[in-house]
Amino acid sequence: MKIIVIGATGTIGNAVVNKLKEHHEVIKVGSKSGDYQLDITSPEEIEKMFKSIENVDAVVSATGSASFKKLEEMTPELNSVAVQSKLLGQINLVLIGQHYLNTNGSFTLTTGVMKDDPIVHGASAAMANGGVASFVKSAAIELKNGIRINAVSPNIVEQSLDKYGSFFAGFTPVPVERVANAYIKSIEGAQTGQNYNIY
Repeated sequence: MKIIVIGATGTIGNAVVNKLKEHHEVIKVGSKSGDYQLDITSPEEIEKMFKSIENVDAVVSATGSASFKKLEEMTPELNSVAVQSKLLGQINLVLIGQHYLNTNGSFTLTTGVMKDDPIVHGASAAMANGGVASFVKSAAIELKNGIRINAVSPNIVEQSLDKYGSFFAGFTPVPVERVANAYIKSIEGAQTGQNYNIY
């Protein structure tokens, strides 16, 4: 298969790429690096990407930004980071990409543990995660041409503890390889409308 991985240089994205490249053609997409560069907040750039990269069988989104702030410090402007990136950015990949994906293709988006297990400073990210999960469940019953859609909801991964561990006190981290396996399941399997919780 020909697979686009957005967020390919991130901790999770890189692990997904390493698993996929053994058996598939992988197009690595990043905001500033990779085979192709994309601003996920721009519908115009998303459309341009799908026009530029033809004959795509699967799209993985392992990206999306959010502001981590105390609720009392959260402003509409700070909240809009998660809305425009993690929420609408991923949803727009599907709304636009559905018209370009090959028959029986798939989308795999990324949510996260915070939608089910809240943390301080995480309300904005949790909102975006929950929205993506609900969209995936609903979109699965309407996508045409055999196209499937799932989401992966990872816990904090072991490899990110140095950077984010202070936000997740008491959480049991998971190995990034275990998280990457859920993306493989989504891409190479037959399920749709699922949110794979890797907790």
